[in-house]
Amino acid sequence: MSFADLNLIPELQRAVADEGYTEPTPIQIKAIPAVLERRDIMGCAQTGTGKTAGFTLPMLQLLAPYANSSPSPARHPVRALILTPTRELAAQVSDSVRGYSKHLKLRSTVVYGGVDMTPQTKALREGIDILIATPGRLLDHVQQKSVSLGQVEILILDEADRMLDMGFLPDIRRIMALIPTQRQSLLFSATFSEDIKKLANQLLRNPLLIEVARRNAPADLVEHQVYETPAASKRALLAHLIRSREMKQVLVFLRMKKDCNKLARELERDGINAAAIHSDRTQAERELALADFKEGRTTALVATDIAARGIDIAELPFVINYELPYTPEDYVHRIGRTGRAGLPGEAISLVSPDEDRLLVEIEKLLKRPIPRKTPDNFDLDRGREQRPRREIRDQAPRREPQQAAPSAAPRPQAHEQPQSPPQPKPQRASDGFDFSKPYQPSATAATGAAAQKPTSVRGRSHRPAAALLGGLALKDKK
Repeated sequence: MSFADLNLIPELQRAVADEGYTEPTPIQIKAIPAVLERRDIMGCAQTGTGKTAGFTLPMLQLLAPYANSSPSPARHPVRALILTPTRELAAQVSDSVRGYSKHLKLRSTVVYGGVDMTPQTKALREGIDILIATPGRLLDHVQQKSVSLGQVEILILDEADRMLDMGFLPDIRRIMALIPTQRQSLLFSATFSEDIKKLANQLLRNPLLIEVARRNAPADLVEHQVYETPAASKRALLAHLIRSREMKQVLVFLRMKKDCNKLARELERDGINAAAIHSDRTQAERELALADFKEGRTTALVATDIAARGIDIAELPFVINYELPYTPEDYVHRIGRTGRAGLPGEAISLVSPDEDRLLVEIEKLLKRPIPRKTPDNFDLDRGREQRPRREIRDQAPRREPQQAAPSAAPRPQAHEQPQSPPQPKPQRASDGFDFSKPYQPSATAATGAAAQKPTSVRGRSHRPAAALLGGLALKDKK
C-alpha cells in the first residue's frame, strides 16, 4: 500500500515523498482514514512506528481548506492544538508539522518553557493555524492573553500517559475548559494505563481504539540484554562496554538529575565524550547537547526519563539502562529510542542486586525473560578490566637490584684480643696546640682563676658579673 491509497491530497503526498517515505506503517494505515472521517481516536503503537505522521497528515488535510496567504492574524486562528509532555517532543512534532505542511499555506509554531516568551508571543499574535505546546507554557500565554483557543477544531494529546505521570492532569483540564466542546480529539501513545482510559472516557466521544501491537509492547527489532553487576562496578563496566564494542552513539538512562551530571563527568575522565540532558538544564544547553549527540560529536548522552520522550534519532544503535526505571512502562519508552524506522537496536541494562525486583516487573511486562550476558575481559567483583598475565608482567616496572647492606663486624673469638678503635690523628696548630685532645686548663690559667676568686660580701660570694661585662670587680665593703 502507498500513501496515495490513503486518499491523501497531492500536496501531502509530495511532502511525504520529500521526506523519503514510500509506504505507510501499520499505525498510519489504520489511523489516517479514521481521522479523515472525523472520528475520535485512541491510538496505541510501538515507539518509533510513525505515530506522529499518523495524526499529522490527516490533521493537515482537514485544515487544508483554511490555507491562505493573508498576513491578517484574524485569518489564522488556532484551529488545531497538539499537547506534548516535554520540550523535546514538542520540538520533534513541530519539525514534522513543518515538513509535511511545506506545500500548504498553513502556519504553525511551538511554545514550551525554559526559553524567552517574547518570540513566542510575537508568533502567536501574528496568527497561526496549528499550535504545538506543553501544557504549562500554553497556560502562561493564555494568562497573558497572547493566544485564544476558542476556535480549536482538533485536539491531539501525544504521549498522554506521560503527561499524567508528570502531573499535568490539572493543566489539561483547564485547557479543556478553554476549547469548544464540539471538536475532534485524538490520543496517541506507546502505552495506555488505566488512568489514561479514564481520561479518554471524559474527553473522547465514542472513540475508536487502534492498536497495531499488543499493549505496552516494545519494538520487535530491539535486542534486550542484562549484565548483572554490583552497583560499585557499574561505571567501570559502562566505560568498558563503550570502548570494547566501539560504540559511537549510546543513550544512557538514569533516574536522578544529579546522577546524570556526575556520570557524565566520570565518563569524560575515562576519555569518553559525554553530555548530560535533563530538566534542570536550560533549553539552549539541552538543544546543544542533543545536536552534538546527533552529529556524532558526543559519544554518550546521559539522560533522565524526561528525555525518553522526544529524542528521535533514526539510527541510534544502543540504549543503556544504567539504572532501571521504577515503572516497567518507562522501560518501554526508554528502549523505544532505538530500533526505529525498521532498523535494529540493542537495549542493555546494568542491573545491581537491589534492582532485581524492578527487572522482574519488566520481564512480566515483556512476557519473556531477558537474556543475561557476561562481559568479556572484565572483573565484575573488582570493577576493572582484565588483562593477560604476560601483558601485566611486561608493563610492570622493573625494580633495580638493591646493594647488600654492609654486614656487622664479626665478634672477636675467645682467644682473640678485641681490637681497639682507631685513634684520631693529632691536629696541631702552628703554636703546638693539639686540638684532638680534650680541653685542660693550663697551670697559669688555673692560677689566674684562683687569684680572681671573688671574696664574700657580707656572707655572700661576690658574683663576677661586672668583670664578665668588662667592668671592675667590686671591692669589699668594710
